[in-house]
Amino acid sequence: MTCELTSGAIVGVDALPVRVEVDIMNRLPATQIVGLPASAVREAAQRVRSAVNSSGFQWPRQRVVVNLAPADLRKEGTCLDLPIALGLLAAAGQLDPARLDGRVFAGELALSSELRNVRGSLSLAIMARDLGFRELLLPRDCAPEAAVVEGLKVFGARDLREVVLHLEESVPIPSPEAASPDPVHYDLDLSEVRGQLFARRALEIAAAGGHNLLMIGPPGCGKTMLASRLPTVLPDITFQESIDATRIHSVAGLRAPGSGLITRRPFRAPHHSISAAGMVGSASLRPGEISLAHTGVLFLDELPEFQRHVLELLRDPLENRKVTLSRARGTVSFPASFSLVCAGNPCPCGFLGHPRRPCSCTEDGIRRYRARMSGPLLDRIDLHVDLMPVDVDALVDSKPGESSAAVRKRVVAARAIQSHRYRGSAMRCNADLGGERVRVAAEASSEALSLLRSYLDAFALSGRAHARLLKVARTIADLEASSKVEVPHIAEAMQYRGWDRVATDESRGDDCFSWARGAL
Repeated sequence: MTCELTSGAIVGVDALPVRVEVDIMNRLPATQIVGLPASAVREAAQRVRSAVNSSGFQWPRQRVVVNLAPADLRKEGTCLDLPIALGLLAAAGQLDPARLDGRVFAGELALSSELRNVRGSLSLAIMARDLGFRELLLPRDCAPEAAVVEGLKVFGARDLREVVLHLEESVPIPSPEAASPDPVHYDLDLSEVRGQLFARRALEIAAAGGHNLLMIGPPGCGKTMLASRLPTVLPDITFQESIDATRIHSVAGLRAPGSGLITRRPFRAPHHSISAAGMVGSASLRPGEISLAHTGVLFLDELPEFQRHVLELLRDPLENRKVTLSRARGTVSFPASFSLVCAGNPCPCGFLGHPRRPCSCTEDGIRRYRARMSGPLLDRIDLHVDLMPVDVDALVDSKPGESSAAVRKRVVAARAIQSHRYRGSAMRCNADLGGERVRVAAEASSEALSLLRSYLDAFALSGRAHARLLKVARTIADLEASSKVEVPHIAEAMQYRGWDRVATDESRGDDCFSWARGAL
């Protein structure tokens, strides 16, 4: 007898339907799983056999063939254990096959028949709802995460026998409550940052317009401290953004059992030794750091220490807000809409331009160090900020700086202006502007355009730098609730492109120490 039921396989951040077909034939006892199974799926035969026997059911003394359709889709993970076991019981006559219709099953089985957590439960729930199924049965630990999806009944079971009793309507499983959202609380606050008013202003502009930020300064001047507080001034995450972020972290296996939706914007800070696979995604099509930072912040500390080819991988996601992986196992796209914050030292020793500590680096050493930062990548960063050590008076002053809540209030107001301006389009903030839309949205006055033209001509800047300047000026104008970009807005935006001037001076052959000190 052949039995069929539905499960799912995680591919990228999505779940695709998998039809599990189980057939029992009068042949010598054996178990075979076909349909392009990965190692963990092939091993399911041993787990399912022990789980079936532990639950008090009988394993058939015949040949069992399990087909996973579609056969050309590689199946990975352990979520197919439960549907294989139920299909076997139905094919063996120990469970009514009609009870499996209209339901989706997923779960890993222990040898004792206990159901264990699986990754991607939220994606499985979205798939089941979109395909019109009425129920989804999962392990108890991950059912609350899936229960946030409306229009679908989700049940969480402890073991295989509990699932069978529920299907037979002998002992129904109670529906779990949807996991409550994680509390929105930050241990950090912008008021803890002393001094660095210029960098604080840049951080506010970056949050208001979704711009990328580069901070260059000696060790201990507050680069990491500022970057870690960017999420505290960003607008609250929306429900759809929360769903998207939770799906990504769930398929990556980073969610604790029973966790609710992510309600704080992610902050990812990978070490500079990270590989290309760790940054964009692995050969197994798992999301990388740039996707884990989706809707939040990706912080790259010690930017020149990252491998050059790893940094180059960021260029396309920064433009298109997604990353596409093409591997032997297939091609998937991950969302990657994040705010990039980079930090680095001005030279290898870190003290070039320091008011009290001398620099010990050679001219060639500084050139090589700076060359590690890709020019095309720097061109995609809107705000370049040079930091200096905070003076003693600012450090010992007991008066705190402006709080994150006060800054967030202005950021939210600026984002509301942008949301109204870009309503009906895919754009969400000024950083998404491109092409002619930049000029239209800026509505710059003739005096402002004249100043911008002079600046671009003086430093021979690219068209991309022109667009970045206009976008930053537009954000500064939004923070002031100004309908047009005026001269003060352009003038302030110019202050955040210091590394453009550094590159120009270097190309003219000026002394290396001179242009580096000029940037500081």
